[in-house]
Amino acid sequence: MTPPRSAFGVLAGRAGPGAQPFGRHKRQAVCVRPQPPQGGAASSPAEPALRLPLEPYDPLDARSLSRLRWRCRRGMLENDLYIARFFKRHEHGLSVRHATGLQMLMDLADNDLLDLLLARREPDAELACPEVVEVLGMLRARPT
Repeated sequence: MTPPRSAFGVLAGRAGPGAQPFGRHKRQAVCVRPQPPQGGAASSPAEPALRLPLEPYDPLDARSLSRLRWRCRRGMLENDLYIARFFKRHEHGLSVRHATGLQMLMDLADNDLLDLLLARREPDAELACPEVVEVLGMLRARPT
């Protein structure tokens, strides 16, 4: 039968050479509630502080580009082929403006997006903004 363990993983009731009594360990667990970030500070030391608002022509960083690529995954193969070709040709030159337009297109249903990509219809209402029109032109462009 093994002796019971304490919350700190030290065997209760066993004191080895140099052991201290329970509750007086050099490393005691401290419960600290995480505080929300103050002002525009980063949420963790690994993340750089965001500059808000972002400028439309600022280039996308690698993390934002990766998130955008993941967001653009579609259920219809035809759409995926257009989007894969788009990223292959333009990924190094994408800006925040392009990302905004692309995200607005990704909010559409697959069939509606395919209609736009094949030029069966043109963007209307709120989709007729300059960002969407520019990205749609980049998506429709034939490889040279």
